[in-house]
Amino acid sequence: MDNLTVAQLNAQLETITKNISDLDEESVAQIQKRLDSLTKPLGSLGQLESLAKQLGGIQRTSSPKILKKAILLMAGDHGVAAEGVSAFPQEVTPQMVYNIIGGGAAINVLARQANAEVFCTDVGVAFPLEGDIIHKRVANGTQNMAKGPAMTRQQALQALLVGAEVADEKIRAGFNLLGTGDLGIGNTTPSSAIVALITNSPIESVVGRGTGIDDAGLIKKRRVIEKAIELNQPDPQDALDVLAKVGGLEIAAIAGSILQAAASRVPIVIDGFISTAGALIAAKLAPKSTSFMIPSHGSVEIGHRKALAYLGLDPVLNLNMRLGEGTGAALTFHLVEAALHIIEEMSTFADAGVSEQST
Repeated sequence: MDNLTVAQLNAQLETITKNISDLDEESVAQIQKRLDSLTKPLGSLGQLESLAKQLGGIQRTSSPKILKKAILLMAGDHGVAAEGVSAFPQEVTPQMVYNIIGGGAAINVLARQANAEVFCTDVGVAFPLEGDIIHKRVANGTQNMAKGPAMTRQQALQALLVGAEVADEKIRAGFNLLGTGDLGIGNTTPSSAIVALITNSPIESVVGRGTGIDDAGLIKKRRVIEKAIELNQPDPQDALDVLAKVGGLEIAAIAGSILQAAASRVPIVIDGFISTAGALIAAKLAPKSTSFMIPSHGSVEIGHRKALAYLGLDPVLNLNMRLGEGTGAALTFHLVEAALHIIEEMSTFADAGVSEQST
């Protein structure tokens, strides 16, 4: 992939996006009919019913099944961390990668509970890494977007295609419910820039405290993002331009994994703020990909709700979380499976001898 031109990389991306189609409305209608026959008031299971229909529409069946679950965690560093936008030093990124490899991170705990596997991919960590990770590094972190573009258009495309490649590998290995995850000190800064540009929102309405910066740090972070946007002049209508100029390698890979999941007709649970920035890029590149996204939770990061609203997605959970890693996605796996248990195991009014509600 390193030797491919921008035109060749674009062609690969187009091959993926052109395979993304609509949900199967016949399967959705069949599941709606099944839900309406179950021993409950119409629509009373809310988003669980919506999830069941979405899964049927994705898998093109009235009996959708979840076989194996995976969190695809993408790791990358950010040159903009040099501007002091994070409460933690950049050395924390590789330290956390090793914590995840060792099974000791929050995502490991929650994935084990959900009977899901965690796959960590190095898309652009700034430090040498060894061990049980997927090695797909495009660059040793991005450049400082406050001083120039975060990456080249070629690197943005390469990182997108890394995410697609990892997703494709796991789908071919039998994983048919995916979740996004992120890791990278400073990554709420590029995510905020992406959300501000694509949703056309004021900087102060989308920039949060990330890892826990104080008031002075928050003001500095906003100024850094304003400076980066003013300097680089990203075109909000060109997702790749936004991604290259103010994005992140792991954000690009998340977008790529979403696009591949949609092209392969596999549901993908979107984690928090960083993952949703990736989802915005994916949606700009292929609007139909949103039908394959399952929003997990509403992050404490203030820009997250704006991003979800732009995508037309309503989070399943509200737990005041802001960790990333795929933690919200892993928790949502339980509810996705619960939706399928409802249509598989609940009795109908006829089965149970219960009188239906009068019309």
